[in-house]
Order: sequence, then C-alpha cells, then structure tokens
Amino acid sequence: MDLIQRLQWRYAAKKMNPAKAVPQDKVERILEAVRLAPTSSGLQPFEVIVITNSKLREKIKPIAWGQGQITECSHLLVFAAWDDYTPERINMMFDLTNEVRGFKSESWENYRNMLLSKYPPRGADINFQHTARQAYIALGVALIAAACEEVDSTPIEGFAPDALDALLDLRSRGLRSVLLLPLGYREADKDWLVNLKKVRRPREKFITEIK
Repeated sequence: MDLIQRLQWRYAAKKMNPAKAVPQDKVERILEAVRLAPTSSGLQPFEVIVITNSKLREKIKPIAWGQGQITECSHLLVFAAWDDYTPERINMMFDLTNEVRGFKSESWENYRNMLLSKYPPRGADINFQHTARQAYIALGVALIAAACEEVDSTPIEGFAPDALDALLDLRSRGLRSVLLLPLGYREADKDWLVNLKKVRRPREKFITEIK
C-alpha cells in the first residue's frame, strides 16, 4: 500500500484483539518515528512511556473512562509533556545539539539566549500548553507510522490526567500526561466501526488554494 491507502485503511479501532501482540520491531519503528517528529526549536519537550504491564493497564482503564483498548492493546503509549520550560531543560537540548554537531554557532547561541530570556518567565501554565501541543504533533506522526506498519491505534484524550499522573508518578519527573495511544490489532468481528465508511469533508470544502 502507498501512504494514502494506509491512511484510508486506518481508523480508531474500538475493539482490539488482546491475544494478538504487536511485534517489537514494529513498535520500535513507531517509537523511532515519534522520536524523529518535529518540535518547536527542536526542544522535544515531552516523553513517551510505553506500558505493557497488564496489571498496570488494568489500573489505568478506569482512569480512561473504562475504554477497552487500554487493556486489549499490547502496548500503551503515554505522551507526557514537560510541565514547564526551565533553563536546565533548554540548555540540555542546546548542549546536546552542540555535542552532536561538533561545533558551536554564534547564531545558535544567540537563539539559545533568546529562548532563555522568553520561555521561563512566561510561567508554567503557558509553557505547559506549548509543550502539550508539541506532543500532539508527535501523536500525528505515531498514527501515520502505525498505519504504515499495519498496526491499529486509537488516540485517546478521554482520561483523567491528574489521576494518571499520580499513578505513574509523573509529576516527580516534571511531566504531565497529555495523550494515550494504544497499539494493537483490530478484532474486526467485534468492532462496530471497522466496516463503516471513513467520513471526511470533500476536498473543495476543506482545502482553500490561494494563487
């Protein structure tokens, strides 16, 4: 299949087969795609927690409004955004860039100083909203990567973030949960959505071209 065919194939699976696990090589490619996702200023202000432990996912299920995919999937991804932009975090990423590239650039260091002067003073609330949006970019990449691997996925916003943060002790790591993404395989004969046509607005009502 080409990319468009893969995207036509994918949907938000409502019933996954708990007996069918996603091979680890496919999971690793999906995670690598997430790692390579673009982020503002290249700061990668979020982390991904991969949960395969069945007992832990049973505890997460009621936090996620009882959605079955939480326990039916073989791998549950939690996208957790930085709770704030701190000088330490900004410097960490700029130092890493200098280390990987093997040189320092005056313009890059000026950009570092600009972010240091603007981001931390804005406050944690504004900064978390920004880091969370970066996690959404990566979620989109994960959905496409999963489709390319013919792995089903279901993006989930419906959960209690504070409760999940407490369960996973994310706040102690300076993280806040934003999104869940179960990875697994559809159980087609038990999924009411699988055979329904994908509905999207027609191109002429969705795309505006300015020439």
